Amino acid sequence: MAPALRYLSGACGRARGGFPGGFSVACRPGQARPWPLCQGFRRASTRSFDVIIIGGGIVGLASARALILRHPALSIGVLEKEKDLAVHQTGHNSGVIHSGIYYKPESLKAKLCVQGAALIYEYCNQKGISYKQCGKLIVAVEQEEIPRLQALYERGLQNGVQGLRLIQQEDIKKKEPYCRGLMAIDCPYTGIVDYRQVALSFAQDFQEAGGFVLTNFEVKGIEMAKESPSGSKDGAKYPIVIRNTKGEEVQCQYVVTCAGLYSDRISELSGCNPDPQIVPFRGDYLLLKPEKRYLVKGNIYPVPDSRFPFLGVHFTPRMDGSIWLGPNAVLAFKREGYKPFDFSARDVMDVIIKSGLIKLVFQNFSYGVNEMYKACFLSATVKHLQKFIPEITVSDILRGPAGVRAQALDRDGNLVEDFVFDGGVGAIGSRILHVRNAPSPAATSSLAISGMIADEVQQRFKL
Repeated sequence: MAPALRYLSGACGRARGGFPGGFSVACRPGQARPWPLCQGFRRASTRSFDVIIIGGGIVGLASARALILRHPALSIGVLEKEKDLAVHQTGHNSGVIHSGIYYKPESLKAKLCVQGAALIYEYCNQKGISYKQCGKLIVAVEQEEIPRLQALYERGLQNGVQGLRLIQQEDIKKKEPYCRGLMAIDCPYTGIVDYRQVALSFAQDFQEAGGFVLTNFEVKGIEMAKESPSGSKDGAKYPIVIRNTKGEEVQCQYVVTCAGLYSDRISELSGCNPDPQIVPFRGDYLLLKPEKRYLVKGNIYPVPDSRFPFLGVHFTPRMDGSIWLGPNAVLAFKREGYKPFDFSARDVMDVIIKSGLIKLVFQNFSYGVNEMYKACFLSATVKHLQKFIPEITVSDILRGPAGVRAQALDRDGNLVEDFVFDGGVGAIGSRILHVRNAPSPAATSSLAISGMIADEVQQRFKL
């Protein structure tokens, strides 16, 4: 018997009947999951799908859900390299439902974030998923920040963000009694949610509609199929073979990649353009001690500085009642390097040789040094936080979790700010759609992104 493919199925033994075309199904009992965990045993050399989605994060799962709801007659599968779903960028997300204020008007980020926030709220209401529309204040603490704050407010209005208003010191105190500031943008539409719970709900929808999620399937090769000796026409009908690190295979007609931190490598595996390259940035969070949580009611953000690539440290309430402070933004030496000393020689060499990181470092040298300093010394981060809430001290905080952001970088050292979707040419490239860059606010935008991907797949592949 060939090695087993492990997958998740939301309806084992449903009328549609197990895994199509050759897998027997046996559910494993006692699993505390929103759907049964099943084990499929391979009885054939390959398994075939009309469409495969590579990547089981929130964007991949939302896209799989959108495709199967639109095309219920198609066989659609999701490949995920981990044993569980949504464990990397989705599972390390700050949980903010962004309003769409920051992004350049008419950009995909702006359009998809505003649409996506409305869709996330609607979806959570339909599914009974808990969220809090706790709002956000973007606070100017220095006089020189006020023009930037006013420009940001105008941008938010252009983007169609709901409920924005400029407020003065007295109204800041009403919203956040312990926060100081000269002026702020009140964003009441901003919320918080557990995005992994949302992603797992997308997976459940997908499986209940007949889709299949194969976990422990780390993609190693993507190539054209050859006709089998027995005369099977699978190679003609399902011309793309996707092979994992264990030698297991699936075949398909079309591929959508939502590979996050590995989007450039998956594109290169398929023979498509490896650029833009992914550079991993780790964001370390601090935690406010439970007895000090009363200091923060909603999200509190600084006024962003366009000279620097990230938003800066901020105050983020979580669904579990905790308060996250941060993140910083430092180069990670491993694509899934959640700890400061995690290291991968290949990941580091890729960053140095293939990307424009050296140019980015020179362009933002002082910013990078400051972020590294804050990562090492808590007092430096606390000093920044005290600009907003003076009562916070070093004794009030603990080191918390970290996430790694998949930041696309071009050869000139420029951060790729907007979403990037592309395909390729040739036998394989013409059958693939790559989601190349889906940075924050991709979780907020996931349902809007999935609709756009479904439209593009339908048009590009003539489904």
